[in-house]
Amino acid sequence: MVVQRYRGGGGARAVRALAATGVIAVAAGCAGGGAVSGAGDGSGQRSVAAERPLDLLGRAADVLVAAGGARTCTSMETAAGGTRVTIRGQGAYDFREQTGRIKVVLPEGAETDGHRSITELLAPGALYMKNRGAGVPDDKWVRVDTTTLKDGNLVTGGVTDPMAAAELLRGAADVTYAGESELAGVRVHHYRGVADLGRAAGAASPRSRGALGAAAKGFSKDAVPFDAYLDEEGRLRKVRHRFTFSSEGPEVSVVSTLLLYGFGLPVTVVLPDEDSLYTGRIRQG
Repeated sequence: MVVQRYRGGGGARAVRALAATGVIAVAAGCAGGGAVSGAGDGSGQRSVAAERPLDLLGRAADVLVAAGGARTCTSMETAAGGTRVTIRGQGAYDFREQTGRIKVVLPEGAETDGHRSITELLAPGALYMKNRGAGVPDDKWVRVDTTTLKDGNLVTGGVTDPMAAAELLRGAADVTYAGESELAGVRVHHYRGVADLGRAAGAASPRSRGALGAAAKGFSKDAVPFDAYLDEEGRLRKVRHRFTFSSEGPEVSVVSTLLLYGFGLPVTVVLPDEDSLYTGRIRQG
């Protein structure tokens, strides 16, 4: 685990490492109002609001693949036993290669050998972490096989993989159109519904299927409520998922928020070679 304990309220409160999320204004301190690219190209394309919500959300991941790269801002808030922990991240993601680089900022009081931030590299089936703490040398990376994680890395890394977040919408049901609004200067359409983890895993692209399949088995509830915001071109601009799972104690509630902007950004992610990986024992809290 990256975060072993969070100290607050006069005592030490145990928290699940980097399994945190929340209903947070992700735009704050990440992308200003003018940082988001324009909503449309003036081609007169039919508004996404006129399409069937299930079809629209089912194609959201494919639309992002066509868009290529994008900047991303994330937040996670975990609530368990009266304790709340928030983790934020910022970086870029390539939806075609399904790779990304995100800097995760840990909350005050997190015990991580003095490190307040962790660099994470995302790849199909794998999560790489640097400055992880827990006795790992600063110049080494830790590699985690996300298909072996009970949550499929939807919450473990403190960041929901952007592609997995979009693929989850393939399992959407009970969707309602919540209206039109503006997000960082861009007109977006708000959809609210519930995604089924098992259905999403079955419909996911091959490179996402393993991690989502693991999540479908690991969460205490297959139903994942969500709020999704799509622009006029059908691109996912913001999505918030609410996960629930059981740990060693009380049930844990996790809210994960992802903001996407700056579409078309070239994103290059170089994964660590074998010599850069830490293979020693990781200290437990």
